[in-house]
Amino acid sequence: MGRAFEYRRAAKEKRWDKMSKIFPKLAKAITVAAKEGGSDPAMNAKLRTAIANAKAQNMPKDNIDAAIKRASGKDGQFSEITYEGKAANGVLIFIECTTDNPTRTIANIKSYFNKTPGSQIVPNGSLEFMFARKSVFVLAKPDSLNVQDLELELIDYGLEELEENEGGEIVVYGDYKDFGRLNEGFEKLEIPLIKATLQRIPTSPITLTEEQIIEAEKLLDKIEEDDDVQAVYTNIQ
Repeated sequence: MGRAFEYRRAAKEKRWDKMSKIFPKLAKAITVAAKEGGSDPAMNAKLRTAIANAKAQNMPKDNIDAAIKRASGKDGQFSEITYEGKAANGVLIFIECTTDNPTRTIANIKSYFNKTPGSQIVPNGSLEFMFARKSVFVLAKPDSLNVQDLELELIDYGLEELEENEGGEIVVYGDYKDFGRLNEGFEKLEIPLIKATLQRIPTSPITLTEEQIIEAEKLLDKIEEDDDVQAVYTNIQ
């Protein structure tokens, strides 16, 4: 499939196989959700989703419980902030962070861009219109599931698009404002999810050469490895 594909796959495996990096990010998401809506998952849909995502990554129950308890302590004072930047070859980058020290976070993010030729941080809001914010749900397709019936059921909960990927998974898209409704729909239908997230989908994706992709991935690697970074989105096809 090409050198760029192999590079990206290896890079992602290297990033996400590091439990020491994954678990703190998941824990922060749980703590923020508990801080916002309370520590009872039954009464807090955002917390239920964060816990489900953590369990999907095999995060131990003790870690999950500790993250929830942290929301009531002084060390649970996290802020959710975003940064936007541009890289070489027309690459746009949207970064979502959860941090207890915004000064440290922005200093780190700026350093990654400053050390990469042709890259720069841009004012917040500059790239907002280049990404559509969507609710994205991923589930494994059970043999007994009728996809058309599922699609009809979820329309009432805000479904915009449903697709099956090559791995046999089903991906459901909706407006970001309908995240809670769609999550409720899956719960009522008793359909377990692999992942439920809010994502930023590029409105005008670009195609790069293998060399350009590898160049962009070097910067993306640095950003995604930062402990304060929760998610990174680009306009790369």
